[in-house]
Amino acid sequence: MPNRPRVLSIIPPMTQLNTPYPSTAYLTGFLRQQGFAAVQEDLALALVLELFSRQGLAALRDAAQKLPAKKRSAQVRHFLEQYDAYDTTIAPALAFLQGSDPTIAHRIASRSFLPEGQRFATINAYIDPEYPDEDPLTWAFGALGSTDRARHYATLYLDDLADVLRDAADERFEFVRYAERLAMSQPTFEPLARALAGAPTLVDDVLARLTRAALERHQPDVVLLSVPFPGSVYAAFRIAQTIKRINPAIRTVLGGGFVNTELRELKEPRVFDYFDFVTLDDGERPLLALLDHVAGQRSRERLVRTFVRDESRVRYVNFPEPDVPFAEVGTPTWDGLPIRKYLSLLDMLNPMHRLWSDGRWNKLTVAHGCYWKKCSFCDVTLDYISRYETASAELLVDRIEAIIAETGQSGFHFVDEAAPPKMLKALALELIRRKVAITWWGNIRFEKSFSPELCQLLAQSGCIAISGGLEVASDRLLKLMKKGVSVEQVARVTRDFTEAGVLVHAYLMYGFPTQTVQETVDALEYVRQLFEAGCIQSGFFHRFACTVHSPVGKNPEEYGIKLIPLPEVSFAKNDVGFTDPTGTDHALMGEALTKALYNYMHGIGLDWEVRRWFGSRVPKTRVPKHFVARALG
Repeated sequence: MPNRPRVLSIIPPMTQLNTPYPSTAYLTGFLRQQGFAAVQEDLALALVLELFSRQGLAALRDAAQKLPAKKRSAQVRHFLEQYDAYDTTIAPALAFLQGSDPTIAHRIASRSFLPEGQRFATINAYIDPEYPDEDPLTWAFGALGSTDRARHYATLYLDDLADVLRDAADERFEFVRYAERLAMSQPTFEPLARALAGAPTLVDDVLARLTRAALERHQPDVVLLSVPFPGSVYAAFRIAQTIKRINPAIRTVLGGGFVNTELRELKEPRVFDYFDFVTLDDGERPLLALLDHVAGQRSRERLVRTFVRDESRVRYVNFPEPDVPFAEVGTPTWDGLPIRKYLSLLDMLNPMHRLWSDGRWNKLTVAHGCYWKKCSFCDVTLDYISRYETASAELLVDRIEAIIAETGQSGFHFVDEAAPPKMLKALALELIRRKVAITWWGNIRFEKSFSPELCQLLAQSGCIAISGGLEVASDRLLKLMKKGVSVEQVARVTRDFTEAGVLVHAYLMYGFPTQTVQETVDALEYVRQLFEAGCIQSGFFHRFACTVHSPVGKNPEEYGIKLIPLPEVSFAKNDVGFTDPTGTDHALMGEALTKALYNYMHGIGLDWEVRRWFGSRVPKTRVPKHFVARALG
């Protein structure tokens, strides 16, 4: 069709640095399958590579030198004093993290090559004062392990530079949560509007230059900006602002996970100074309708799940058309993304936890939505959870083989909300039958369907790690949140995975409605015993957040809480505050839980009584000392 618009999909800063966020790969693959000229760019990676280059550091030095001496932080002063060393080492350090110069690892691991700022204090804390010359990280990397050791040091080196950038040039800068507070659950657009109207920072200027170059390369008619997190919103608006300044005729479209959760009640017309369209939920059907509209083949009244502006009013248009079935969305493509330039970082020494930042993983979905969709803390009413669809194992392996052929890489992260056991079994059998060798990890529910035999089969098919929700580690609260598992069951399933050689990460939660101090202490004891028994190797405690789309947010009285009324919302709406008559100081609890878990992941303090982690008096645990051991039989 000659009038079909050219489409550019952009990953805005900031997402991951080790692997592309998958949304543009999915959309680009789908649009090409439909016959569109579709390309993609990762401006998140491009921005970091530009900022942390020799030219970027020179610009950062200039910005730092303009600061009055009394406003220079210790990190900025260190950077200026050691600038020549940073100028010498930045290119080889990035080349090493990209995997293109592995031999430099020996120099980096020696700790005599990279300049070291405040982030290296975490290493120095391990030094034994009686043996100051001994390597403090031998426990983590052994006598060899120079590559991983160097990767950890190079990651701390980049973190040091990010601190300098934040202190000297842009206080909002983060590698992941860039300007997150400007967008997350902001009822009005005003904070974001003020930031966008402000003088551009060094980061803004670089991003504008990268945006301009992308437009010149691709000459798009439509630009899609996929925003998965609040930390990507500010940059996405800056990109759109630049596009409109360069060529107002280019149609800009905002979508992605942040939009799908927080902008469902959008009323702010100023958003449309930057974006022509804002779409909800899975992008395939809305984009087909939108691109037909741009080509003059469909009226605006027949758009699908799309916000538009009519003069000064925001209007939601949703012409009823079925979604594209999961089996028909096609194979994602990474064509156009700089696969060899992503940075494998090692910020956490725990072997399971490192998977999120180390290595480039092809991200793929085994099934759409969640087969369980009952958890009371989850956004079960939204499409990405509620609409459960599968594809055949044969089709999934076809996609896997196509992706390997394109990228030359066989690592896969299955990014399901909770991969269904039946599909994983079928997929494993098909991979083995077709002799397709991959390495994969993903997220599951710790349910009894994962028998020892199934765990062994998944490991045989290439599974190296799984993550799953233990959440509150309390049977009363697990039942209240309709998790559908018990602590004993989790212990057995995680043990079976571990015995199959699969690393296990537990998502943990505190601050759930009516959770008491006693239950928090007991939860930590359950977790301690799971680590001690070798059932789990990694974990993370999240503070419970009540969202308006969850069962707790929709029926708070069933969970013993009262919601705090929200102000009038015209922009983002997701988290909602609440009052819990239980009165537990969850912030204080969180500090202890985080400290304990960090140490457990490094094998420290597993023999301590859990009350030692708390900074105030807490009750003794009621969990029997050998609860997990007895559950494991």
